[in-house]
Amino acid sequence: MRLGLCQWKIGRTRGVDAWAARLDAEVAIAARAGAELLVLPEYAPLELAAGDQPDLAGELATAIATAPAAIEAARRIAARHGVWLIPGTFPMESGTAIHNRAPLISADGGIAYQDKHVMTRFEAESWAISPGAPPAVFETPWGRIGIAICFDMEFPTLVRAQVEAGAWLILGPSCTDSIAGFNRVRIAASARAMENQCFTAIAPTVGEAPWCGTLDVNRGHAAVFGPVDRGFPEDGIIARGPLDAHHWLFADLDPAAIARVRTEGAVRNHLAWPAPPPPPRVVSLA
Repeated sequence: MRLGLCQWKIGRTRGVDAWAARLDAEVAIAARAGAELLVLPEYAPLELAAGDQPDLAGELATAIATAPAAIEAARRIAARHGVWLIPGTFPMESGTAIHNRAPLISADGGIAYQDKHVMTRFEAESWAISPGAPPAVFETPWGRIGIAICFDMEFPTLVRAQVEAGAWLILGPSCTDSIAGFNRVRIAASARAMENQCFTAIAPTVGEAPWCGTLDVNRGHAAVFGPVDRGFPEDGIIARGPLDAHHWLFADLDPAAIARVRTEGAVRNHLAWPAPPPPPRVVSLA
């Protein structure tokens, strides 16, 4: 399977139609390169909600209001180009709660969602975003995959649950406003690939957008990680993009390579994952 990860530079699109036109052009680039599964970053569609001045509350309200139309546009674009697509993540209302949701759209128009499960301080304190549904795995033509949205990638048990349910690839759309924040996601994704003997992939927003309160600064690069073991790069890095630049990163991934390393690797992290330990004893020194 050829995976395409977009380092999406935040632009100034006005309304769903303008955003959809930009998305269509970007998907066309990836489709021409042979990509079959495309991933845009967390909150990338929020650029369509930005006005001339930063306004966090207004951007959130607009993003929620435009999400259904933007997702429907993404469905049409995925079908037109014959690709599977995560068009970013969207704040969406569910009853009285707001969740950060990643749609996974199939080439024939099917759609399912993964909610972000652990909120950052900004999401919880500035936007009152609530934790969503637990981690899921998704059936695809290439086998089961999982999605761990940005901060979720930093929590081993969330990804482990997806791997135990059959995921061989974990996709991490992300949005980070500092190199420190980006590195937390990058290091976490690398660790999850090593721990579980699976592939992980991250796709961040990039660029500065002072007119957008939510996405004013965006740092990072796309990357794909694999097991640090036989048949894979010695540092576990399958591919990486340039820092802070708009870019498509492509990688050809084979689920059979994951099945093979789990049985024939120098170590068997996937098989040897320990059961939860008992509570530690508290020991006093005499």
